[in-house]
Amino acid sequence: MEIKVQLIQVLPLQSGEGKNGPWKKQDIIVETLNRQYPKKICVSIWGDKIDDSILKIGNQLNVAFDIESREYNGRWYTDVRAWKIDLLQSQQSDEPLPPIDYEAEEDNPDDDLPF
Repeated sequence: MEIKVQLIQVLPLQSGEGKNGPWKKQDIIVETLNRQYPKKICVSIWGDKIDDSILKIGNQLNVAFDIESREYNGRWYTDVRAWKIDLLQSQQSDEPLPPIDYEAEEDNPDDDLPF
């Protein structure tokens, strides 16, 4: 699966030692570029896939990922694991990113929902 997102937060790098040797994991928080209903997603990046040069707040990314759920002690946990991340647009570029309009467009004037 692939999704186009904007990076909004980089969480602290996690590392440790396992039976197969040292490991490192970087979690990032991204927001979908869907202008009407954006969603925030925590994505995990493992090992050599971590590229600090593109993990800058505001960068637009194309993230290829797998979703996996597992059971532990009767509870289910879901991981979103990136296997490829490409830079779409850098926040550091000369051209500013267009602002994301979070206001829903008024398609139906009779719609009186508060959101």
